[in-house]
Amino acid sequence: MKKICEILSALFSPLLVPTYGMLFASFLTILNYLPINLLWTAIGITFVITGLVPVSAIIALFRSGVISDPGLNDRKERFIPYGIVVLCYVGCGFFFYKANAPLWLPMFFAGASVATIINVVVNKWWKISAHAAAMGGLVALVFRVVSSHYALYNMNIWLSVVVISAGLVMTARIYLERHTLWQVIAGCMNGFFCVYLLSMI
Repeated sequence: MKKICEILSALFSPLLVPTYGMLFASFLTILNYLPINLLWTAIGITFVITGLVPVSAIIALFRSGVISDPGLNDRKERFIPYGIVVLCYVGCGFFFYKANAPLWLPMFFAGASVATIINVVVNKWWKISAHAAAMGGLVALVFRVVSSHYALYNMNIWLSVVVISAGLVMTARIYLERHTLWQVIAGCMNGFFCVYLLSMI
């Protein structure tokens, strides 16, 4: 069971969830009308900016001794890595904004940035869950696509998949004793409302 929870935590890392969101947006929404090579380029750019860049920065911080655990399980060591993640989210959102993407797409990244900033502030006193915030943001993206009729297909299955996935990730974080029930609930609510409200703009 522990191994399954560790795999879930790795697969749904906050550094990978934006790429999943971009995959979802590319192939299940009106963006799917764009050329396929353009969509894969956008997905690749998202992965590099929100995934590879912060991972590389975290590894560099670990090797230089700034942080003691690349998993960032010590909340006191999260400030600098989270700051880097925020900059990456903002950078990715700005890229899509300048690329004239539908506004709800860059606002997905803006919402993720705001949620991460809130996590940074709360984290000074309480270890709120970044994994849960990321999954809450992904759920919010799907809800926004459905409620605004941007989807090309019936989204009942996909909505169920992301909600169940969020629940599994939150359960895994509790099982691994990384967070308490209230910490994952607070994280999920933070991510959901930041993304859902900002994507209304």
